[in-house]
Amino acid sequence: MIQEKNSVENKLEEWLRNAEKVVIAGIGNPIRKDDFVGVRVIQKLRGKTSEKVLLLECETVPESFLPTIVDFDPTQVLLIDAAILGLTPGEMRLIVQDQLADFPATSTHMLPLRIFCDYLTATTNSKIALLLIEPENVEFGEGLTPELEKVAEKIAEVISRLLS
Repeated sequence: MIQEKNSVENKLEEWLRNAEKVVIAGIGNPIRKDDFVGVRVIQKLRGKTSEKVLLLECETVPESFLPTIVDFDPTQVLLIDAAILGLTPGEMRLIVQDQLADFPATSTHMLPLRIFCDYLTATTNSKIALLLIEPENVEFGEGLTPELEKVAEKIAEVISRLLS
């Protein structure tokens, strides 16, 4: 699992290289335990990035933030979300723009993320990527499991280092 995280970290570093303005949007349901991991990463990033980064706590409605994202005119948009991918809890995948067409359109969100990404691609000139994290528990309840809390902290550290 550590090798996978390092691989994702390297891909994220490459994807963010030469970033001018970045939107990082955390997606997730606050009452579905680990589904909240994307928003938790944003919370951990507060005060740890430069002014070229817009942090958004989208919860379950990222489409509500479309005008804000478009107005910011980012070069990159990174969406962070929990996704059941059949991996070990805490494992991640970075899905970049040329892979989005292969990403399933089904989602727990009102607007599937692939369709959201297609809209962002059509309305901005930004590169789009999804950082997807395998949850351990998405049952009703608040708070991340200890493993996902560690993962959220690690992701926040990496992004802060890359974008501060």
